[in-house]
Amino acid sequence: MTPSARLQAVIDILQGLDATAQPADRFLRDWFRARRYAGSKDRAAVSERTYAILRHRSSFAWQMDSKDARALVIASLLADGLPADAIAELFDGKGYGPPALTDAERIAIPSPPREEAPLHVRGEFPPFLEAELARAFGPALLDEMLALQSRAPVDLRVNTLKSSRATVLEALHAEGFDAAPIRYSPFAIRLASGEGAGKLSASSLFLDGAFEFQDEAAQIASLLCGAAPGMRVLDFAAGAGGKSLALAAQMKNTGEIVAHDITAARLKALAPRAARAGATIIQTCTDLSAPALAGEVASVASRRGAFDIVLVDAPCSGTGTWRRQPELRWRITPESLASVRALQDNLLEQGAAFVKPGGRLIYATCSILPSENEDRIEGFRARHADFRTLSAAEIWRSVSATPPPGMDRFFKATPLTTATDGFFAAILQRWTSPAASG
Repeated sequence: MTPSARLQAVIDILQGLDATAQPADRFLRDWFRARRYAGSKDRAAVSERTYAILRHRSSFAWQMDSKDARALVIASLLADGLPADAIAELFDGKGYGPPALTDAERIAIPSPPREEAPLHVRGEFPPFLEAELARAFGPALLDEMLALQSRAPVDLRVNTLKSSRATVLEALHAEGFDAAPIRYSPFAIRLASGEGAGKLSASSLFLDGAFEFQDEAAQIASLLCGAAPGMRVLDFAAGAGGKSLALAAQMKNTGEIVAHDITAARLKALAPRAARAGATIIQTCTDLSAPALAGEVASVASRRGAFDIVLVDAPCSGTGTWRRQPELRWRITPESLASVRALQDNLLEQGAAFVKPGGRLIYATCSILPSENEDRIEGFRARHADFRTLSAAEIWRSVSATPPPGMDRFFKATPLTTATDGFFAAILQRWTSPAASG
């Protein structure tokens, strides 16, 4: 592909992303599969510019006074330091490149706005979120948002059913990866750069189940569950089951884990992942009322109040994952946020019914928004006098004497404070009777 053709590809991809809810990485994968003529360098260049635009879409649109895909690509070239005449040569209308610059584009290129951009532009977030983000971060709002514009590292969770962190680190170093242990999760390894990390999914280490890809914040949340051998655990809204796998390792493959999700497609990946990890205590369930568990007649629904741990890893806005999925910044709306909050309340209500007296209910999201986190917990507590919030900091002392930043009553992680994805976790305990709650 010529440089101009690559730019047109980015324009086409941006337009396609605006018309779909598909994650950007999957959209790009499918887009390139349908265009085999694009070589590895083409794919890398197109993907890199696409993600740069998704991360800086608001400021690029502000500079060009347009949200059009062409304008965003032009702004990205200006950010690269290209002069106006070089941009005009790329937009020459020849071959497979983009049509020639319009008069409006020619005027906008040398005429950026003179006034300072609004906070939501500098922070690269939708304007309607400003009040809530200010509530979450106060004067640190802009610093937090700037941290969310960086690229995320690659975090691995060592599967202690198969290996140890020292063994995996040694093997990674032997293969030339710049890998290092992370301070807080005892099972975490970080590759500072994602470059070449794609090879890991084809490595013998991964195929043999020695590790899984999982951000350190999610690993910390799994540890806060307090899972131990012999327990009964319900992973409610389990998705692809990443936390079920982490819990199975913590339980030393002894006990029972039920991974539930209403969407079978999301759970489909768990069986091969569990087989690879050697996790034999995980069973999947899409219908709580069906006798879906092997070797049991009773349905999950009949075992209300019987689980030691219920993890509600709730669907959310994904604001904590903006480094990895920058397209989510521009897809969130007041309506979608209200809808997901209602779903979170519903999942908390359903999950709570399965917690036995003395058992724990863990609520987790990959969101940084108080309306999806603290507000949901406070609302739940107001409706349930038989549940009390446990201190995440106190629970963490059973894991390590060194707490991560953001470990207090709740666990709240951000790229700025913990160098992880944005994450939230709350731990609640069901008391024997409502009178015992506090």
